[in-house]
Amino acid sequence: MATLAPWTEQWQHFTADMREQFWGDLTQHTRQSWADFLGRLSIEARDQYLGVREYERSPIRTDARNGFYERDFVTRLGTLRIRVARTRQQAFLPVGLGRLQRRAGEVLLLIREAFLRGLSTRAVGRVVALVTEEPVSAQTVSRLTRDLDQAVAQFHTAPLGDAWQYLFLDGVSLRVRRPSGRKRVQLLVAYGVRRDGSRQLLALTRSQGESQAAWEGLLQDLYRRGLEGRHLTLIVTDGCPGLAAALQTVYPRVAHQRCWVHKLRNLLGAVRRRDHAAVKADAQAIYRAGSRREAEARARQFVQRWQAAYPAMVARLWRDLPELLAFFQCPRRWWRKVRTTNLIERCFVEVRRRTRPMVCFVNVQSVERIIFSIFNRFNLEWRQRTRCAFTQAA
Repeated sequence: MATLAPWTEQWQHFTADMREQFWGDLTQHTRQSWADFLGRLSIEARDQYLGVREYERSPIRTDARNGFYERDFVTRLGTLRIRVARTRQQAFLPVGLGRLQRRAGEVLLLIREAFLRGLSTRAVGRVVALVTEEPVSAQTVSRLTRDLDQAVAQFHTAPLGDAWQYLFLDGVSLRVRRPSGRKRVQLLVAYGVRRDGSRQLLALTRSQGESQAAWEGLLQDLYRRGLEGRHLTLIVTDGCPGLAAALQTVYPRVAHQRCWVHKLRNLLGAVRRRDHAAVKADAQAIYRAGSRREAEARARQFVQRWQAAYPAMVARLWRDLPELLAFFQCPRRWWRKVRTTNLIERCFVEVRRRTRPMVCFVNVQSVERIIFSIFNRFNLEWRQRTRCAFTQAA
């Protein structure tokens, strides 16, 4: 067996070299064939325009051949060098190749998708170069992704209708590079669920924080676009005071549910570590109750047990209890979904994952492009899937 090892290793190297040479030659031949084909299309377009083929004469033609010029066109096969036929008055690009277009549509799609997947503009250039053998600068990537601005504008103005039953509101913070240095920009986001279980990320707006004025701006935008709240059963938030005040201005008749995950985190942050497990268990017993009456009884037990040790924490829980128990007015099968903002938080997990490699956005326009693209991808996926927990048949 020892004598076969060198031969086996030699054979592996031989087959690897042959495979590389074969596929490399095949790619080169395919690339050249496409370049020749596009060149012939250009010549045919010129001959059709002149009405005569090469070396033929016609007394009625008003233009004459004027040779060729070469033009590079980037495709998934690499860069094709195409001979473009021309006359003294114009050039004849092959069919499907637009004026000033240097890259195939599939390459442009690759650049945009790589950017939207979370790669930096420089990293996108390196990835595209591996596929097309054509380097792409960071400036070019930024320029090619600006066509998303129109789609972003349409997203901000699209009518929403008033068929939404549940509205989830929350914010996510991202870093943006400004002339004065890096600053955080808050994105306020609205997520809606209809009675049939269909869902959609409805709106986003950027702000300097989560003030009442900032949230009122987003809510009023929803109202103007058709979400008047006539069918809204519940609005779920993380408990932000500015948002709570804004809801009283725009949707005062809709019940407000505060997120139990955020509330539990606040409760545990106010107690000693040795009491974490006990406080958590007692708080969970409140929202896991089988009815609102039972939940209120569990809340009174919570107050009696922890009032002496943590009076301020207990006072805050008792003050917020009506909004923490609002979900009990919904059908029982929906309680678990509407007592927290987890539905919208899962979207933020994807936002953070996609944007983490970027470290810092160059400007607010790039923020909106990438966030819109992430949200648009969610919305397209959700068109074919509903939240079973919200459907009547659940």
